[in-house]
Amino acid sequence: MAGIITEKQNERLSREYLDELAFLAETAGVVTKKIFTQKLSGAHPKTYLGAGKILEIKAYVDEQEIDTVIFDDELSPSQLFNLEKQLECKVLDRTSLILDIFAMRARTAYAKTQVELAQYQYLLPRLKRMWTHLERQRGGIGMRGPGESQIETDRRIILDRIARLKEQLKKIDRQMTSQRSNRGGLVRVALVGYTNVGKSTIMNMLSKSDVFAENKLFATLDTTVRKVVFDDTPFLLSDTVGFIRKLPTQLVESFKSTLDEVREADVLMHVVDISHFNFEEQMNVVQQTLIDIGAGEKPTYLVFNKIDAYTFVEKSDDDLTPRTDRNIPLEEYMNSWMAKKNAPCIFISAINKTNFAKLRSDVHKMVTEIQAGRYPFG
Repeated sequence: MAGIITEKQNERLSREYLDELAFLAETAGVVTKKIFTQKLSGAHPKTYLGAGKILEIKAYVDEQEIDTVIFDDELSPSQLFNLEKQLECKVLDRTSLILDIFAMRARTAYAKTQVELAQYQYLLPRLKRMWTHLERQRGGIGMRGPGESQIETDRRIILDRIARLKEQLKKIDRQMTSQRSNRGGLVRVALVGYTNVGKSTIMNMLSKSDVFAENKLFATLDTTVRKVVFDDTPFLLSDTVGFIRKLPTQLVESFKSTLDEVREADVLMHVVDISHFNFEEQMNVVQQTLIDIGAGEKPTYLVFNKIDAYTFVEKSDDDLTPRTDRNIPLEEYMNSWMAKKNAPCIFISAINKTNFAKLRSDVHKMVTEIQAGRYPFG
């Protein structure tokens, strides 16, 4: 694996991104052998990394018989071509890896169609570097014009496939919109958050359902909606796909309809993994994604999960290094966040059900208040 260190992405941040990339690779079934980094003012336009670092990686690839090198950012078509030519092995970027995981995780026809569309949109500008023979998928007879090149044939096939997939999604979108409109005036609560923060576990706790939950990235792709009743007050609770840094634009576009559950929600439960040493940046990623999909102004309830996994490293008196997320007591975090009047929040452990009763009570209160405002004489 390889990434760069820049002024905007310092060494610590770069290392965290690469650790996350390794987790993505593990989710896809890939074992990480070594991580390479290089300090640059910005990615090299032709090879992402400098010539010397490329030679270093090439030597390691040959010595260890590595078959794949994964880069932490989305590579341009020319960067992909040049890197594969110089490294003489398969080259992937963060985007292609995430797309591969989404393809692996997709269960329903809708999710599979969304992922396939995103994959083709990613592939289209990169056709020049590969010999795809895509015409075999629909027969080559009568499909190739006089003097037409392989690349032109493949491009036309992909464009046709993209058009058909978009039409399929439009048809499913209309069906899903109709389904949402038939849910009546029930209050809608949507779970959002970074991937692997425990949304599905909380969904199972609150709805007493059995939504798939696993300690891997993107365990949930399809939005799950459950009708929940607290003290004779019914509402709809939805679990949505997790967000991540550098989420491919193709996926955001393809999954817009899935994220309609977020856009149409009355209140968002933003789940945060408090045990992650850089959870505040993860929160910013989620907030920016919400803004991007038009849900940035929704009423939000912060749920800091995994307090059972929070670790506190106390600084010694002679330690002059700056305080970090790891050497601030959990109680200090709790007091700090709870003091913010514009950020209602709770600290829980979904696994141990710590503070579960208060979480349930808070959700019930929010739902009844929204319902009372909607039906004042009900």
